[in-house]
Amino acid sequence: MILIADDNSQVRRMICDLIEDIDPAIVECDNGGEAINAYAQHHPDFVLMDIQMTPVDGLTATREILSRYPEAKIIAVTQHNDATTREAAMSSGAWAFVGKDDLMSLRSLLRQTDERSVGSS
Repeated sequence: MILIADDNSQVRRMICDLIEDIDPAIVECDNGGEAINAYAQHHPDFVLMDIQMTPVDGLTATREILSRYPEAKIIAVTQHNDATTREAAMSSGAWAFVGKDDLMSLRSLLRQTDERSVGSS
């Protein structure tokens, strides 16, 4: 299962369309607060977390989820693909960082991780 947290419904739809063949079980949230609650309820394999959201931003949500569930794999997915934002995301505990201008790398990242876990079973 994959949880997508993004305040833009069109972006969520685009990401769903891009990854649904990798994992069709997708939960959508439109802010970090909802993502925290959804993680507690569903314990997804991955969280695709936008950074700039209100009322709870993605960095705050990432830190909160990881404080409760240190095993969570959170991938920051943001349009702000600069060194400062990347460092802030990784410092908050993000497992990986993907710019929205390169969503195909997100697909590759999810596929590689899925193949590794299947191969290790």
